[in-house]
Amino acid sequence: MQKQTWDDFGDILTSLEETWPAAARLNLGPWIIRDGQGGGKRVSAATPKSIWTPKDIEQAETAMQDLEKTPLFMITEQDLDLDHALANAGYDVIDPVNIYSTTIDTMITERPPKVSMFSVWPPLAIEIDMWAEGGISDARVNVMKRVQGPKTSILARWNDHPAGVGFAAVHGKDAFVHAVEIRRHQRHQGVASWLMKQAAFWAAEQGASRLNVACTKANVAANALYRSIGMKVVGEYHYRMKG
Repeated sequence: MQKQTWDDFGDILTSLEETWPAAARLNLGPWIIRDGQGGGKRVSAATPKSIWTPKDIEQAETAMQDLEKTPLFMITEQDLDLDHALANAGYDVIDPVNIYSTTIDTMITERPPKVSMFSVWPPLAIEIDMWAEGGISDARVNVMKRVQGPKTSILARWNDHPAGVGFAAVHGKDAFVHAVEIRRHQRHQGVASWLMKQAAFWAAEQGASRLNVACTKANVAANALYRSIGMKVVGEYHYRMKG
């Protein structure tokens, strides 16, 4: 993994979980087992919370199978021994992810054009429709509803039509942006950049000082976007799934 540029990357990971929470978390031996109820890998993956042995992997596998889930582990750079053990057990790497971060002050130098970006909660029907167009299911919208702290959807309007949507939430000093979707015919016009700025202005009002986003490495366009607005990779993770 790349060298982290924040000393408190652990706080960022905590905020990632708090702003995109599982439906349930079970402390089982050295593991945290998550039930995501269809909300995606991030809310369904197991992670270690203490010293484990190779035999303990079977315990985590059984717990996930009891939830009728394919065994899935989330791996950070602190989990390299687990990464090797899972590789030897036949687990494949899937969906490597970059976490981007920047100080909010760098994002709130210019407000979006008038009547182009709106912070709205609960989300409007048109926002849920746009999420669905991008493959973000009702189960993932339910993840947003589970967030306990400050949260909002960001509705983007461009060329006098709904253009995009995102979700932002705050935990401590960290804001995370999730589920950014821009309609295909509205892309390449700066809509996503303005949406991120709107999220930053909203997060500043909630007292946050840092803006973060997680992005799969395979999403070339999104990675380019986050770099273009001054965000930097501060850490990475990936998943291991058997077969």
